[in-house]
Amino acid sequence: MMRYFLGVDVGSSKTHALAADETGQALGFGEDGAGNHETVGYAGLNAALNTAAGRALEAAGLAKEQIAGAGFGVSGYDWPSERANTLGAIATLGLTAPVDAVNDAVLGILAQSGWGLGVVSGTGCNCWGWDEARRRMGQVTGHGLRLGEGAGSGDLVEMALQKVAHEWTRRGPATALTPAFLRHTGARDLPDLLEGVVNGRYDLSASAAPLVFQTAALGDPVALDLIRWAGAELGELAKAVIRQLEFEKLSFDVVQIGSMFDGSPLLTEVMRDTIHGLAPGARLVRLTVPPVVGAVRLGMEAAGLRPDAQVRARLVETIGEVRRSTVMAGG
Repeated sequence: MMRYFLGVDVGSSKTHALAADETGQALGFGEDGAGNHETVGYAGLNAALNTAAGRALEAAGLAKEQIAGAGFGVSGYDWPSERANTLGAIATLGLTAPVDAVNDAVLGILAQSGWGLGVVSGTGCNCWGWDEARRRMGQVTGHGLRLGEGAGSGDLVEMALQKVAHEWTRRGPATALTPAFLRHTGARDLPDLLEGVVNGRYDLSASAAPLVFQTAALGDPVALDLIRWAGAELGELAKAVIRQLEFEKLSFDVVQIGSMFDGSPLLTEVMRDTIHGLAPGARLVRLTVPPVVGAVRLGMEAAGLRPDAQVRARLVETIGEVRRSTVMAGG
């Protein structure tokens, strides 16, 4: 009898769910909004899980009782103390199958080679690692600049805004970021921009990160230094986990996950150089498949199945079709 599995990737901006059979054939896809409990609460996590998973099961024509195993990668699930609440949210799905939950950064590892490091740089940033035997994990805090960790797109914009402020106070040089931010916000001039940001009239958040990359591409030295800073910070996150797992002399994948890695080759170049100073065998690999593929693999493993490369290849091959079907159906 064919067995069926569910994977869910819960992110800070969107949630994806995928149902598939044991051969790796994708059967149904579902999507919803943010599910990170740090921003939407556990009630928001419950809602995102139920909506996305419900849509995937409906598209696949499956009942929850038919699921043999389910895997969940959850943004914001960083600490052991959060496991009970995370599993409690998952329990609202009413699954009877074994389940497992990890931080969403781990899904990139599972979707790629199954072990190594996953470095996320989207709205925020994070890094987790898993050794080849799957006995040890390494991690950073995942809590951004407050705990000394950059760089997601929100961090990049915050640092860029500091440089613009330094131009006004004469602490730093003029930068083409200033007119870019003025155009973006509609501010009259630099004092109006800074006052408006402080008073909440103007919003300069993670969505403005492409402006930093665009300004760097035009050769602005300040913007270029910010890209180098971000690359070095992401490399340092990876180095921390490499030390924890004692990967310094190994050859392994560092899976790059998130929109920041689409911004500029310079980001990856600096990140690679930073990592290779400690672990020359590290291979930086851009994740080109949806992380929810890793969630399905986690669900298979929760049920005792060990999916091989052929199953992964089948998932990658067929997920695009079910996603397109969902869009065409208006799901």
